[in-house]
Amino acid sequence: MTYESVLLALSDPTRRKVFETVAAKPCAVGAIADQLPVSRPAVSQHLKVLSDAGLVHVTVQGTRRIYAARPEGLAELRAYLDRLWGDVLTEFAKEIEKDNPA
Repeated sequence: MTYESVLLALSDPTRRKVFETVAAKPCAVGAIADQLPVSRPAVSQHLKVLSDAGLVHVTVQGTRRIYAARPEGLAELRAYLDRLWGDVLTEFAKEIEKDNPA
Protein backbone atom coordinates (compact mmCIF):
# COMPACT_ATOMS: atom_id res chain seq x y z
CA MET A 1 0.00 0.00 0.00
CA THR A 2 1.07 3.57 -0.51
CA TYR A 3 0.92 6.50 1.82
CA GLU A 4 -1.51 8.13 -0.64
CA SER A 5 -4.04 5.32 -0.22
CA VAL A 6 -3.68 5.52 3.56
CA LEU A 7 -4.17 9.30 3.55
CA LEU A 8 -7.20 8.95 1.31
CA ALA A 9 -8.71 6.22 3.49
CA LEU A 10 -8.20 8.26 6.65
CA SER A 11 -9.42 11.52 5.12
CA ASP A 12 -13.04 10.72 6.01
CA PRO A 13 -13.77 11.61 9.67
CA THR A 14 -16.11 8.66 10.22
CA ARG A 15 -13.66 6.24 8.66
CA ARG A 16 -10.91 7.68 10.84
CA LYS A 17 -13.09 7.04 13.91
CA VAL A 18 -13.71 3.45 12.73
CA PHE A 19 -9.96 2.96 12.39
CA GLU A 20 -9.29 4.49 15.81
CA THR A 21 -11.90 2.17 17.32
CA VAL A 22 -10.33 -1.01 15.93
CA ALA A 23 -6.84 0.32 16.72
CA ALA A 24 -7.85 0.58 20.38
CA LYS A 25 -9.44 -2.87 20.47
CA PRO A 26 -10.37 -5.48 17.84
CA CYS A 27 -14.14 -5.34 17.27
CA ALA A 28 -16.99 -6.80 15.28
CA VAL A 29 -19.00 -4.52 12.98
CA GLY A 30 -21.90 -4.34 15.43
CA ALA A 31 -19.68 -3.21 18.29
CA ILE A 32 -18.16 -0.51 16.09
CA ALA A 33 -21.58 0.66 14.89
CA ASP A 34 -22.79 0.88 18.50
CA GLN A 35 -20.10 3.50 19.14
CA LEU A 36 -20.86 5.63 16.08
CA PRO A 37 -23.90 7.40 14.65
CA VAL A 38 -23.82 5.25 11.49
CA SER A 39 -25.41 1.98 10.45
CA ARG A 40 -23.75 -1.42 10.35
CA PRO A 41 -23.75 -1.42 6.53
CA ALA A 42 -22.00 1.97 6.59
CA VAL A 43 -19.39 0.64 9.04
CA SER A 44 -18.85 -2.36 6.76
CA GLN A 45 -18.24 -0.03 3.81
CA HIS A 46 -15.74 1.99 5.81
CA LEU A 47 -13.97 -1.20 6.90
CA LYS A 48 -13.74 -2.30 3.24
CA VAL A 49 -11.96 0.94 2.33
CA LEU A 50 -9.65 0.61 5.34
CA SER A 51 -8.94 -3.00 4.44
CA ASP A 52 -8.19 -2.10 0.81
CA ALA A 53 -5.73 0.52 2.09
CA GLY A 54 -4.01 -2.14 4.22
CA LEU A 55 -5.02 -0.55 7.53
CA VAL A 56 -7.18 -3.33 8.98
CA HIS A 57 -7.42 -7.09 8.80
CA VAL A 58 -10.24 -9.44 9.68
CA THR A 59 -10.29 -12.65 11.69
CA VAL A 60 -13.26 -14.98 11.48
CA GLN A 61 -14.45 -16.31 14.84
CA GLY A 62 -17.43 -18.55 14.29
CA THR A 63 -20.07 -16.41 12.60
CA ARG A 64 -18.39 -13.15 13.61
CA ARG A 65 -15.78 -11.17 11.76
CA ILE A 66 -13.42 -9.35 14.10
CA TYR A 67 -11.59 -6.33 12.69
CA ALA A 68 -8.24 -5.12 14.02
CA ALA A 69 -5.73 -2.50 12.98
CA ARG A 70 -2.64 -3.55 11.07
CA PRO A 71 0.23 -1.56 12.62
CA GLU A 72 2.32 -2.10 9.50
CA GLY A 73 -0.49 -0.44 7.52
CA LEU A 74 0.71 2.93 8.77
CA ALA A 75 4.38 2.25 7.92
CA GLU A 76 4.29 3.92 4.47
CA LEU A 77 2.53 6.98 5.87
CA ARG A 78 4.96 7.21 8.76
CA ALA A 79 7.96 6.92 6.43
CA TYR A 80 6.52 9.68 4.23
CA LEU A 81 5.90 11.98 7.21
CA ASP A 82 9.36 11.24 8.63
CA ARG A 83 10.95 12.17 5.27
CA LEU A 84 8.84 15.31 5.02
CA TRP A 85 9.62 16.36 8.58
CA GLY A 86 13.31 15.59 8.07
CA ASP A 87 13.35 17.87 5.00
CA VAL A 88 11.64 20.66 6.96
CA LEU A 89 14.15 20.41 9.79
CA THR A 90 17.08 20.36 7.36
CA GLU A 91 15.85 23.54 5.67
CA PHE A 92 15.25 25.16 9.04
CA ALA A 93 18.82 24.34 10.12
CA LYS A 94 20.17 25.87 6.87
CA GLU A 95 18.26 29.09 7.57
CA ILE A 96 19.61 29.25 11.12
CA GLU A 97 23.18 28.74 9.85
CA LYS A 98 22.73 31.54 7.29
CA ASP A 99 21.60 33.95 10.00
CA ASN A 100 24.26 32.83 12.50
CA PRO A 101 27.50 31.91 10.68
CA ALA A 102 30.09 30.21 12.85
